[in-house]
Amino acid sequence: MPGTCTIVIPTYNEEKNIAEMAKALRRSYPEFRVLFMDDNSVDSSRELIESLGDPMVRFYVRDPEERGLAASVMQGFLICGTDYFINMDCDFQHPLSALGPIYEKLESGDDLVVGTRSNRMIMGFKRGLGSWIFNFWYALTLKLHGKQTTTDLMSGLVGGRTDVFKPEIEAHWNEMELQGWKVLADLLKYSGRRLKIGKVEYKFEPREVGESHLDDAVVIRSFHQMWGFGKVLAKFYAKIKGIDYYGMYPKEKRRRQGKSRRR
Repeated sequence: MPGTCTIVIPTYNEEKNIAEMAKALRRSYPEFRVLFMDDNSVDSSRELIESLGDPMVRFYVRDPEERGLAASVMQGFLICGTDYFINMDCDFQHPLSALGPIYEKLESGDDLVVGTRSNRMIMGFKRGLGSWIFNFWYALTLKLHGKQTTTDLMSGLVGGRTDVFKPEIEAHWNEMELQGWKVLADLLKYSGRRLKIGKVEYKFEPREVGESHLDDAVVIRSFHQMWGFGKVLAKFYAKIKGIDYYGMYPKEKRRRQGKSRRR
């Protein structure tokens, strides 16, 4: 019997894309469930999905005090209730045609399947170069800590086996970079087993409508995600950008103050 699959899509104010995305997914993959993990949008996203009246499409409104793209995705993996999950964006930059091959690799026994971009520079030189630099640094850091890597560690198109990753997410929830964007990095960072990793190459598409939410805070969180030295780089970047690092990570400030008092 074929394994069940849920497409997990994090959203925030995606009314320009969300209904068309839901309908396109249902046309292309009628056997897949679609789960929109919403960070309390203030537009008409929820109404648009509910008006479809499709029992295979769910719009989940998350706790407003636990916002974050990675938190949305990870929670989606936890609650999907299917054999497999596939994470993608809501802006049509991930081609729907890649989902079928990802599912097929999961069915054939892969634990994790990563959508690998063949044209990363379509994002523009600055962003493409930044993605390449972070990818190199993530790969190096993961290897130094004895973890597995893959070609496109910055990819947001990822499929996995729920029974493999659900226990890891539950065990390490409070340690993960839940406010960040790089879900794949944490799946590899906290995996306690040797994974069978597959790849599906695809062409990254220009965003059709809407705006990217990429900003300096995303860069800081991407640095912060990779152990101690990453946190040093995150603090340095925050300083040169005039951003309150400890405002982003208040728990670290409390730990620092506690150590100072003990001295």
